[in-house]
Amino acid sequence: MMFELNGKVAIVTGAARGIGKAIARVLAVQGAQVVVADMLEEEGQQTVKEITRDGGRAKAVAVDVTDLDQVQAMVRQTRNTFGPVDILVNNAGWDKMQLFTETTPELWDKIIAINYKGVLNCVSAVLPEMMKRKQGRIISIASDAARVGSTGEAVYAGAKGAVIAFSKSIAREVARYQITVNVVCPGPTPTPLVEGMIQESELAKKVFPAMEKIIPLRRMGKPDEIAAAVVFLASDDAAFITGQTLSVSGGLTMA
Repeated sequence: MMFELNGKVAIVTGAARGIGKAIARVLAVQGAQVVVADMLEEEGQQTVKEITRDGGRAKAVAVDVTDLDQVQAMVRQTRNTFGPVDILVNNAGWDKMQLFTETTPELWDKIIAINYKGVLNCVSAVLPEMMKRKQGRIISIASDAARVGSTGEAVYAGAKGAVIAFSKSIAREVARYQITVNVVCPGPTPTPLVEGMIQESELAKKVFPAMEKIIPLRRMGKPDEIAAAVVFLASDDAAFITGQTLSVSGGLTMA
């Protein structure tokens, strides 16, 4: 079976719903033991129930990725339950669509903390053991906004751009340990986060409905389509791919 992950241990942040949930479920289908890491405890437990119902192994862990102590505790729980981490998927993210001149420093800090600092915390928590074992896969979920810019998402795009640059740099640092580090950039994909943005922002109400007209494949993405790219990069079939950024966006970004 291609992309099989039997015996692998994976952490997926922001896995209670949306793209993260799809990633956790598909990793489990391919044989990985998955930690569903999310602040949304009830929804995280529901994701675990769905994974176990389908024959997979999973555990929900409540964690705020912006808090390094919590992240380190989550990694310890993972090790105690399943063993050392083989795969880290940095999926946790958050945004609020506003023109930059309408935003505040408090909003900047929140967006940067969740979307960028959360990645730093998680990578720092798993990397030493991966280096010791000389194996590992790190996949971060960024955004096409980071590659081409996005009206109303200047700080978010900047944070996701930082994730891309950070991932390339770490990929160079740890290549000699046979650890690969890659980024997946989803295009517009209906998720609870996007639905919330549309409800809260007049700008989002205008932007998202128009997306299907400008995406070459003439439709929005599906969480499972993002998950498929992640599973490939997490598998041994992608062992010679590192430092790369893959857009899964229906052709919206061709870079």
